[in-house]
Amino acid sequence: MDRRTIAIDEAFAARAHLKIGDLISVSSRPGTIGDTVTVGAIVRRGADPSEVARGDLRVRMHLDQLQTIAGYGDRVDRFAIATTPAADISRLIDRINRVAFGFKAYRSHDIAVETSRTFQVVSRFHRAIGIITIVASSVFLLCIMVLKVEERRRDIAALRLMGISRATVVRAIVIEAAVVAVLGSALGVVLGWAVSLFVNWHYQALYRTPLEFSMVTPATVVFAVSLSLALGIAAGVVASLRLVRTPPLALFGR
Repeated sequence: MDRRTIAIDEAFAARAHLKIGDLISVSSRPGTIGDTVTVGAIVRRGADPSEVARGDLRVRMHLDQLQTIAGYGDRVDRFAIATTPAADISRLIDRINRVAFGFKAYRSHDIAVETSRTFQVVSRFHRAIGIITIVASSVFLLCIMVLKVEERRRDIAALRLMGISRATVVRAIVIEAAVVAVLGSALGVVLGWAVSLFVNWHYQALYRTPLEFSMVTPATVVFAVSLSLALGIAAGVVASLRLVRTPPLALFGR
């Protein structure tokens, strides 16, 4: 006789070492004899952040199978309604809520927002860390540029005594700082891309989900390179102006 089939998610299949065609027993209570069914499909998990850390194992079966095992009869806990783009969602929600006591309808957007509050907090936390890191790195970059320019006091003094203008000296230092900033940004992008690949590989295997935990987007790369270039130029300008305003002989220590 033809056995009924069920679909299981990939996490369940990996944990129980199941494959398509295997026979399993499905019952409402552990240790009791249930219906023997065939694994007909293995479903890949969706990229839903709200389900990543829950660890639920999912089984999809026919409605009559689920009713028999759950013992709910014609009752349901939740159900979803698909609407057309032209539907009046607010009016539909009001009609559903007036059908009977105990019904409560929600927009899918509201449910997604509610279940993602934890990730919103984490996102704000990461944004705060990013701002602090940018401020600290800008101060560090300025200090490095000042020290590097200070080491070239005699070279700058010699250029000034040879008749090189202040603007030319400042321009040379700023160009050098900009080149260093761009090269550093390129190295940072490559390092960030490699780290992002490792993070996704590790956590996607750990939680068995296609969700991307880390992404290096073109917008992020452009923002990082632009910010690094701006900070590098600013640091070069501040460091160079500090020296070109000093008399050349004073730079020689006389």
